[in-house]
Amino acid sequence: MKKYIAAIVLLVCSTLSAQVQFEARVSKTTLGLNERLRIDFMMNVDGDNFVQPSFDGFRIIAGPSQQVSQSWVNGRSSFEKAYSYFLVPNQKGTFVIKSAAIEYNGQIYKTAPIKITVTAATEQPRDPNDPQISGDENLYLVADVSKTNPYLNEPVTVVYKLYFANIGITNLGETSKPKYNDFWSQNIEIKQLVAEEGIFKGQNFRYIVLKKVVLYPQKSGRLKIEPLSLSVDVQLPTNRRDMFGRMLLTETTKRVSAGAKTINVKPLPEAGKPDDFTGAVGNFDFKVTPSKTNLKHGESLDLVVSVTGKGNLKLFSLPKPVVPNALEMYDAVHSEDISTPLTGMAGKSVDSYAIIPQYKGNYPVKPMQFSYFDLSSGTYKTLRSPEIMIHVLDGPSPVDSTATRGNKNKIAAVEEFKNIKSKTNFIPINKKDFLGSNTFMGLLLLPFLLIPLIVLFKKKKEAMDGDVTGNRVRMNSKLAKKYLSEAKKQINNKELFYIALEKAMHNFLKAKLNIETSEMSKDNIQELLLSRNANPETVTDFIALTENCEIARYAPSSSVTIQQDFDKAVVIISDLEKQIS
Repeated sequence: MKKYIAAIVLLVCSTLSAQVQFEARVSKTTLGLNERLRIDFMMNVDGDNFVQPSFDGFRIIAGPSQQVSQSWVNGRSSFEKAYSYFLVPNQKGTFVIKSAAIEYNGQIYKTAPIKITVTAATEQPRDPNDPQISGDENLYLVADVSKTNPYLNEPVTVVYKLYFANIGITNLGETSKPKYNDFWSQNIEIKQLVAEEGIFKGQNFRYIVLKKVVLYPQKSGRLKIEPLSLSVDVQLPTNRRDMFGRMLLTETTKRVSAGAKTINVKPLPEAGKPDDFTGAVGNFDFKVTPSKTNLKHGESLDLVVSVTGKGNLKLFSLPKPVVPNALEMYDAVHSEDISTPLTGMAGKSVDSYAIIPQYKGNYPVKPMQFSYFDLSSGTYKTLRSPEIMIHVLDGPSPVDSTATRGNKNKIAAVEEFKNIKSKTNFIPINKKDFLGSNTFMGLLLLPFLLIPLIVLFKKKKEAMDGDVTGNRVRMNSKLAKKYLSEAKKQINNKELFYIALEKAMHNFLKAKLNIETSEMSKDNIQELLLSRNANPETVTDFIALTENCEIARYAPSSSVTIQQDFDKAVVIISDLEKQIS
């Protein structure tokens, strides 16, 4: 009996003294981009709360799977528990698989980090019965490029197709996106992936169009398109069958790449290049159209300069009209109606100029011209618009205006010499002594006279400093005037003008209603203004103008509209100043 007790004690002691082992084991430390990595986290105790590492640089394709084994050999027990993963690398490089962790008897145990080197894809020995061969020979990613030797700014289309045959595919994921450096690019949306039939390498394949891109090269020379790479889960047939005779499939992950493409971009020829050429390439039509040619003094017309056709419509500027000084022309309002199908940009680009005449008379708008490079003929072409005559039927005459300016210059010349005196007044040299003079006595008593004023000023300042609400109202009133002044300065910059105008309107409310920005809802503003005896129509105009500021910043508008909004803000603020009690 004593022998059994001694054996049990020795067994317990050896178990307690056993060291906890927790380590990570990998199938290899160097592998190719197309190979798999197996990693096992082994422990000799039944640890809890297993925490896996992040596996940076790899993707998990299987796992974790857990295995537990326990055995008795010659009276000794052994225990082993493992968590296993299968990984595939995302890219080449050197990566570190960080520590995993477990908890055992209240203590945390971690594995040592493992460094893994991923090299380029390796060539593997091919077993005729290996289904992997089927995946390699029946899955291709192709980038079809429409032109490899285009002109500068000539459209190039790239269509990415995934060809497959005799296999199933799922879970397409981009491992690297294509880069279009030195290209203007436009993706064409593909709403749904649809499998189609086609011929590839002389054999029947099915394919899916994954991506369509239209490119416009922005510089000449050899330009490189970085490849698109995908990770694809595929189902491959095996040589095994189930009990019903059906072929069994195996799942694996394949990486495919379209490969880098090089485009040799030709520069546009220098021979025959017009001086006014701004980079337009394609086939275009050019028009200059006035909204009317007969108008009265004070009326305005719109001069529309438009280019219509097919080419790089978003990548060049339209010519600017030249008008006589008697016609005041405002900055252009630009608009576009351009679509980008697979063949390249097509549509219309427009600049609209508002013109207001100053004097009566007939004024010509000089002919305009637009030059572009025609891809079909490989030459430059220039389109010209006819001269446009603007007839102003009434208003002041330029001659009368010149005479008026001449009279004003004469009056100014007379005023310039008006202050020259024709007589001299002599002043005696001998002066009275300063000491004892009225000025001396006044300066002597001045500090004593200023003491009461300083006391009154100090008391008034202390009272004003204590009036927190009054100070805030005065500050907001100053801000409203400041921003309204700022809006006037920015009247030629639409976005900055409407930002300053909106701030001026808000600070006016803060000054008059003693409210914060968080309280400025439409209903609250309307209720407060009406309760202070404001005119309902004025309140409605105020709210409409503040809401319009946000919309007008992004909507097309002319300088005339901006001036009207500024004048409207001045009138509304002036009316509310009078109405609010």
